[in-house]
Amino acid sequence: MSNLMRRLLSTFKPKLTIFQEYRQNAFGKYLLFTNIISSGIPMCLGDLIQQEIEFQTNKLSKRYDFNRLGRMFLVGLAFGPVHHYYYIKLNKYLPERNVNTIFKKIMLDQFFMGPICIACFFTCLGALEWKSLNEINMEIKKKFIGVYLMDWCLWPPTQFINFYFVPVRYQVLYINLVTVLYDVFLSYMKHKDAVLDKSKLYDENISIEEFKQN
Repeated sequence: MSNLMRRLLSTFKPKLTIFQEYRQNAFGKYLLFTNIISSGIPMCLGDLIQQEIEFQTNKLSKRYDFNRLGRMFLVGLAFGPVHHYYYIKLNKYLPERNVNTIFKKIMLDQFFMGPICIACFFTCLGALEWKSLNEINMEIKKKFIGVYLMDWCLWPPTQFINFYFVPVRYQVLYINLVTVLYDVFLSYMKHKDAVLDKSKLYDENISIEEFKQN
């Protein structure tokens, strides 16, 4: 084979299909954007499912609260960059894929990242609901333990699979796919008090003014 032919073959690159090009971009130079969107959509979807459950069980008189959906979506988007850079740094300083390293990663998740994310979740949503700092703190104190216990049930086995098997650039997408069910639970915990109040109004068919007086 001539040198010219070798050079031509070495520079030849097969044309990518649309799907291959999308995947290369989405999990390459646009990875941050992918992680942001894939964090917002599951949070919104989880709340959508929870609202449907509440409506079907007669806890809500109106099927969907789009303001509530919007708030959940915005908070989900806000978590995207946090997860993106957290997993990059985590895999930079703990790159090995062995049981000891994965255990360290899971413990960092459970004792550091988990509590921070729970507190940020209630704080951000509380701020979007125009709650006072005192109201936000009271809500965190009331609901933190319940959410944190669910964290321990779901995330250690999930993250073991994530850290051991999943390539770094897909790790945020993986947890965002798993988190849809978790977001249903988060939506329930976040809105259960408001839903209870609305349910009482709906069931007893009393006015808001009468309910406040009671």
